[in-house]
Amino acid sequence: MVRPRRPDADHRRRAVTIAGCTVIDCHHHIGSLEAQGFTFADVDAGKDPATVELERRLSAMDRQGVDQAIVIPGHGYLRPNGVADTRRINDGVAAYRDANPHRFPAALGIVEPLHGAAGIAELSRMRDELGLVGVSVHTRFQGVQTDSPLVLALVRAAAELELVPFIHAVEGVPDEAIWRAQQVARAVPDTTIVVLDAFGGAEHARHAVVIARETPNLVFDTSLAHHYLFVEAMMNAVGPERLVFGTDYYSMMGDPQPSVVLDQLAHNDVPTQHKAAILGGNLRRILRLPNP
Repeated sequence: MVRPRRPDADHRRRAVTIAGCTVIDCHHHIGSLEAQGFTFADVDAGKDPATVELERRLSAMDRQGVDQAIVIPGHGYLRPNGVADTRRINDGVAAYRDANPHRFPAALGIVEPLHGAAGIAELSRMRDELGLVGVSVHTRFQGVQTDSPLVLALVRAAAELELVPFIHAVEGVPDEAIWRAQQVARAVPDTTIVVLDAFGGAEHARHAVVIARETPNLVFDTSLAHHYLFVEAMMNAVGPERLVFGTDYYSMMGDPQPSVVLDQLAHNDVPTQHKAAILGGNLRRILRLPNP
């Protein structure tokens, strides 16, 4: 059982260290990555895997200066029972959020495009029963391309329910090519879509800037940015309101490196209101989260 941890004094001090605002990471994955061979089954023998996982995640957040995180299920889960397995995963992410709401104020769910109408029905349950605020799309794990008609149907249904789509666009994965995310955005022009992992490489990041200029309902997270210039180029092109802070953290995959983006935003000559927007304000607006 995952037990809430009381915020310690050091954490409370860190909450106002960067731009005087709470830092919210939009991109924390929880759960198994069995499809890639990662589980907690053999970690720290003799300890409860859920306790180890939570301790590791909270410790990483504290070291990085991250106050809160939006939790997203890992897409590499096994699904021999179809929709029932997806429902189990969504139940799990909601429970994870509820166990530590001061650190994990919101959660996203998953719907599998290949489940068709049965999958789309899960969107309503995600919102109405579980209180999830968005849906994550990661088609490298889902057997379709990002601009598949099945994904378009899913995203249109999510938009009607006011669930925010988060679409992964990992460099080097043709099914997740960033132009495919643009096609999805054009299908729901009045819905904000958060694109994850667009800064995974120099060419990919430059392509993201071009697409951002053409597609005003796309917002980009800072995950995988190994250089602040990627983020700066996007900010200069379309403004700070189109960026949200993220790290693509999986607690089972080792200790995270310090965030280049956090470090540079803390020390560069960026207007305070821009820092505050990227580090938390934009995400609170998009997900309709309360102010701290």
